[in-house]
Amino acid sequence: MSARPQLPGSRWFWWLRNAPLRIGILTGIYLSCVFISWLLIANRLPRLEPFASIRNLVAGVVAVILLLIPVLRFRLEPLRMFVSGLTAWTILTFTYVATEMHFSLLESRMGALHIYIMGAVTYGFVSVFHWVFLMCAEARQRHIEQLERAASPVVRPRSN
Repeated sequence: MSARPQLPGSRWFWWLRNAPLRIGILTGIYLSCVFISWLLIANRLPRLEPFASIRNLVAGVVAVILLLIPVLRFRLEPLRMFVSGLTAWTILTFTYVATEMHFSLLESRMGALHIYIMGAVTYGFVSVFHWVFLMCAEARQRHIEQLERAASPVVRPRSN
């Protein structure tokens, strides 16, 4: 019986085996990149000010698409969906805290705690709604199977 070889330093990558954590971290990094890009374009490129509404719309759509990654990846597992989404939102919140230090007016718009609670409540609501939907779908499927079993004729063997 041979043991699997362990490379030195491979313990640093244990999180790659945990799918909700991996998807959450990667989604959080993607969201942070979009957020930082959005801030830099809004504050450092004044000649794009006439296109502010388009810029905000595009950034918002990209952010929503990225926020849907954990929802779509774990659509059949609401707990994993919540863990992954909350991990992504936590990373985004830490990015928000870091950018508050450089962009001082950002804190006056919305605090980091408000941002975190908004994301946690949203992912919690989506996860619970999806869990209830899955329970209802399963109950309906079991009811249909029970009706089909009751309606099918029972074939009994003949006794001679």
